[in-house]
Order: sequence, then structure tokens, then C-alpha cells
Amino acid sequence: MGAARTSIRRRRAVPWLVLGLWIAVLALTSPFASKLADVQRDRAVDYLPASADSTQVAKIQDRLPGGEATEMVVVYHRDGGLTAADKETAAAQIDRIAGAHRLTAEPQGVPSKDGATLMYPVASNEPGTDEKARDALVNDVRDIAHSEGGLSVDVGGTGALQTDAAEVYNSLGGPLLYTTAAVVALLLILIYRSPFLWLVPLAVAGMADYLSMGVAYGLNQWFGTSVTGASSGIMTILVFGAGTDYALLLVSRYREELRRIERPYDAMVAALKGCGPAVLASSGTVAAGLLCLLAADLNSSRGMGPLGTVGVLCALFAMLTLLPAVLVLLGRRVFWPLVPRYGSTPKVRRSLFAAMGSSAGRRPLTVLASGAVLLGALALGVLNLPGALKQEDSFTTKPDAVAAMETLAKAYPERGTQPITVLAPTDRADAALAEVRDTQGVAAAERGRSGDGWTEISVIATSAPQSAGETKTIEALRDRLDDSLVGGASAQQLDLADTNARDRLIVIPIVLVSVLLILIVLLRSVVAPLILVAAVVAVWGAALGIGGLVFGPVFGFEGMDPGLGLLSFVFLVALGVDYGIFLMHRMREESLKGIDPVTAALTALRTTGGVIASAGLVLAATFAVLTNMPLVSLVEMGFVVAVGVLLDTFLVRTYLVTSASVALRRKVWWPGALSKEPAGAGGERPEPVAEPAGVR
Repeated sequence: MGAARTSIRRRRAVPWLVLGLWIAVLALTSPFASKLADVQRDRAVDYLPASADSTQVAKIQDRLPGGEATEMVVVYHRDGGLTAADKETAAAQIDRIAGAHRLTAEPQGVPSKDGATLMYPVASNEPGTDEKARDALVNDVRDIAHSEGGLSVDVGGTGALQTDAAEVYNSLGGPLLYTTAAVVALLLILIYRSPFLWLVPLAVAGMADYLSMGVAYGLNQWFGTSVTGASSGIMTILVFGAGTDYALLLVSRYREELRRIERPYDAMVAALKGCGPAVLASSGTVAAGLLCLLAADLNSSRGMGPLGTVGVLCALFAMLTLLPAVLVLLGRRVFWPLVPRYGSTPKVRRSLFAAMGSSAGRRPLTVLASGAVLLGALALGVLNLPGALKQEDSFTTKPDAVAAMETLAKAYPERGTQPITVLAPTDRADAALAEVRDTQGVAAAERGRSGDGWTEISVIATSAPQSAGETKTIEALRDRLDDSLVGGASAQQLDLADTNARDRLIVIPIVLVSVLLILIVLLRSVVAPLILVAAVVAVWGAALGIGGLVFGPVFGFEGMDPGLGLLSFVFLVALGVDYGIFLMHRMREESLKGIDPVTAALTALRTTGGVIASAGLVLAATFAVLTNMPLVSLVEMGFVVAVGVLLDTFLVRTYLVTSASVALRRKVWWPGALSKEPAGAGGERPEPVAEPAGVR
């Protein structure tokens, strides 16, 4: 009797203890979580390749006298031609800018040939590397250089473009979090059909997100992990998306156990034992896939790996500790009005996934071939993907800096309007300047600052920024100047594209091998993991293909972010395998009971199909939130991952993986023990179990 009472007290105490520990953890991490925004950096160097020339140029410029220069171009334009009064207004405004700020040189106006545009290059070392000071400088210049009486005035240049981009990134945090939470809440209400239950996983996900912010800040302080607007936004998406997926699986299993176990505490223990291994394995696979990004040379990709991993692991920790504790404390009533009564049986309904499984089971090879052809046809859309995204095309709504760049491109077709920066060893600066001026495609070159053994040379190309002609000029400069570094905004975009291509060749194989090895260990099979990996790769190709069909023709995007291929691959493979683990783990559970492989496959689909579908909808919806963001790169990422998750959930996981499992039968578990026919009494094989009618 005493032992029973002790056991009951322990059951009551454990949830409260877990809740208390979480309150303590959140209290400890709160000071650090609130500082994450302070260490977020969205300068060009935070996204550039670690080893590229343009990155080295940006770092060396920071060390030159005066530090990093904020470069702007003030553009004055009037259709039909500038008047004398317009030119006087422009000169007066530029004088006010020069009087208010310490400029690196006196601005000189450059009129266009048609007389309709006048540009003033303006640069200042006042902000240095301080992003807030840079933004203040740009905004002050914009306040001084304002439109008057029909005279159009825009402030462009790399400094202004960085300020506009920073404004967008800084605005992502709140809207992204609130929109994601609202979308997840709506879907959970529809899934659970309860006025209370949806609040529990949503609140737990919110706490996991707050914890992840504190851990991310710690990584930045201890290991120097870069934190950008994109990586912190993706971390939030993963916390809510992956966390809600784990919650759906746990709550579904908990509901099952409550019907056969009287006490909620014992039912939760059984639920954790039942689905815990699958959740742990799936989160481990996602984390391993994301950590493979550490092999990338691109700073933004390499930084996204640890932050994404932090998001997934914090979500896992919350959903396997805090969520069970809260559910046990609330008891069965949290499921109201659909309360799972002890000893009751759920209503037997004709399941959509049972119907899908039956169709896949009748003609598995036909379904498998048809699905493969469909995915292959969709993947052909990659041939229609747009080229690399230019800086001026990076925003869904046109900021002031982009308007300035477009005006400059039309007004000065005969010359570049964005400088290329060459850093030459100071003892060879004169010779380098002569070589630069002698390079084909160079319109002008001027010697600038010197320091730390380097001399700055500002180069103007004859071609427009980020055009094929300017690219040839940059490549020619790099070929001729062996001991010099060539950087600047256009060189940065060129290095981004080249490094992304290199990263794809290195990171993608590492991700595939890592995920495959984890699946082999988890499923004790080689064939099943190969099926899952092949399926998610096919989904990635099809999702990118659909992107190629809509990015330009439907969305009107002028280019594709160079990092989209790699990042979408990592997310879709890691997260797609997640659902495969849920399905295959249940299939393996059924097979271990001695059930024939065909029935095991169809039973696994019937029992997990609803949960996987719900999880897929939630994850797709959370990534779809990115399509409402003002940056083309985030819209493209959100679209491709959301479409891929939906394809994986409703086509690949439901039809193709199930069909392959039915067609291969026990061979799907080769070479594990489950691949062998069970021996009967005395070592004889039993009579084969009759398969469902119609199975081929």
C-alpha cells in the first residue's frame, strides 16, 4: 500500500518538477535571448564566401585609414532634361551633405549624355562597420537629397542598398513570428477540433523558440557563429514547423494510449516509449543534415547549419519534456469535446489513407512507375529556372536604392555606375594602376586609400553593373593582377554564384551519405534507406522544377537566389526523411509482430497517414509564411520547400514509398533479420500468410 502511494506521489511530482525546470531554464536564458537581435549582422561580408577575393577585400577595407567606406550615389532626374534650377538644387543639396558629414572626397557631378540625369558619387568613412551608424548616414543623406518641384531624387549605391536590405531583415522578426504562430494555431484548431488542445503545443513551441534564441546567442559569443536575418528567421520556422510535427505525433499516440491506460501519467510514458524513438531518430537526422552545412564555404550557409540545428533540437527538447508534463497535468479534459475515455474504442471510419494504401497495394508497380514519371516530368521545369538573382532584383517591392540603380542603368549605358574595388600591394600600386587602366572593359580607375600594406584602386567599368560585360572585366582584372584582390558589389555577386556551385558539389554528397548511414543504423536495412533517400531527392528535383515553372512566368522574378538549390536540398532531404522515418518505423513495428510485409506496410500507412499528413500541412504552411516576406530569396525558399513537403506528404510518402514496400515485401528490410522468412516449429517454414485480395 505504501509503495503504491509513493508511486502515485512520484507520478504527480514528475510533471511539476519538469515544469519547474523549464521555468528555471527560460529564466536563465532570457537575458541572452533578448540580445540575439543585437548580434544579428546583415553586412555583405556576413553572407560572402569565407575564402573569396571579394570577402578579403571587404575585410582589408575595414583596416584601411577611416575604416569601411559607405558608398552612395545621389541620382537627380527629370524627364525631358534637367533645368538650370534643377542643377542648382542638386549642387546645394550635395553641399549640405558635405557640410553635415565627413566625406572621403568632394563629390563631383556626372551628367548623362541626354541631359536628363545627374549623378553624384558620395562616400563616407564615418560609420565604419557600425550598421546602425551606416543606416543613420544613408537616411540623413536621403532626408537632405529630396525631390522638389518635379525633380526626382533617389539615393542608391552599395551603402544605400545595404541599408534597404537591413531594414527588410530587421522587419522580419516580429511579422515572421506572429504569422507563423497564427498559421500553426489555425491548423492545430482544424486538426484537433478542440478549443483548448491547440494552445498547448503552440505555447510549448513558443517557449522552444525563445530557448533557441538564447542558445543561438551563446553560439555566437562562444564560437563566433554568424547570425543573419535569414538564418534567425529559418530557425524560427524550424522550431514551429518541426516542433509541431513532433507534437502531432506524440499527441496522437498519447490519445491512443489514454483509451487503454487509465492514468494519464502511465499513458504518456507508454506514448513516449512508442513514438519517442522515431521522434529522436527523425530529429537526429534533420540535425545531422543541417550540420553538414558547416562544410559550406559560404558564410550565410555555414551559419544557417548550427542555427537550424539549434531550432530543431530545442523543439525536440520541448516536445519530449515540457509538452508531456503539461498534457499530464491538464489530464484528459484538455481533449474536450473529443475526450478519449478509458476503455473506449474510436469510431471506425473509412480512412482516406486506407483507401490510398489499397490503391497502392493493388498495383504497386504501376503506381510506382506512374509516380516516378510524374516526378521526372515536374523536374524538367528546372530547365526554365531563371539566372542568378541580381542585387536590384532581390526585393519584392522596389526600394529607393533599386530605383536609383534602374535610373542609372538607363541614363549611363556607356559606363558602369558601381565601382569595382582592386586592392594592390602598396609597393606595386602604381604598376597595378597602370595594368588596371590597360585592361579591356575599364572606363576609368583612380588610386584611393593606402594602409596595412595595401592600396585601394577604384575602377569604373564600361558595362552596366552585374552585366555579362562587367563580369568579363572582373575576370580579366583577376587574371592580370595575380598579386592583387578584386572585390566590390558585383564581384561579390560573382563569388556568391561560384561558391554556391562549389558548395553544392561538396555538401550534397555529405548530406546524402550522412542521412543514409543514420537510416541504415535506425532501420537495420540498406534497401529501405535507399528508397527513402531516392524519394526525397526526387521530391527536391520536382519541387525545383515547379519553381522553374512559376518563378518567372507567375511571380515575375528576374532571377533565382544562387543558394536556393543547396539550402532547399538540405531542408527537403532532412525534413522529408523525417516523415519517412515515422512511416518506416511503424512499418517495422508491425513487421516485428509477425505480420506479413504487405499488411504491415498498409497498416503503417493507415495508422500514421493522418498524423504525417497533418504534420506535412503544418510544416508546409510554416515555410509558406516565407512567401509573404519582402525578399525574393526567402519567397523562393519558402515556395520550393513548402511544395516539396506537400509532394512528399501526399504523393511520395503515401503512394511511392508504400508501393515500393508492397512490391519488395520482405526484401525492403534486406539484409536485416526481417528480410528473412520466419521459420516455423522445428525449423520448418510456416504456410505463407494470405495477402489481401488484389495485391500484385
